[in-house]
Amino acid sequence: MAALVRRIIHTTRAPAAIGPYSQAVVVDRTMYIAGQVGLDPATGQLVEGGVLSQTKQALVNMGEILKAADCDYKNVVKTTVLLTDINDFAGVNDVYKQFFQSNCPARAAYQVVALPKNGLVEIEAVAVIGPITDA
Repeated sequence: MAALVRRIIHTTRAPAAIGPYSQAVVVDRTMYIAGQVGLDPATGQLVEGGVLSQTKQALVNMGEILKAADCDYKNVVKTTVLLTDINDFAGVNDVYKQFFQSNCPARAAYQVVALPKNGLVEIEAVAVIGPITDA
């Protein structure tokens, strides 16, 4: 059996990893994007403005990681949204649908006790590399 190639994706346009992990890893044509919180890549601090601002920044950060792999939001096939307060779900959806407008990825959402840097939302994703044709 031929070995699969693993490629690490990194960009300075998204926050650096704050632990022993990669921003994203590509194996074959599948990219696994680490959970993104609303960190400003320039300062390493959470953006101000609450959960909606953090959601937008997390998705902008994800977009920069996608770009680093020559992809965009249309390549995302699955996301997981972690919230410290599930009551923020509707507001997060309003921001989320600005980035995923049609043929949205599959998604799960959970309330958690805490997130890194005391963030209010974290979003991870799985994407596929290459052209996408919708059926």
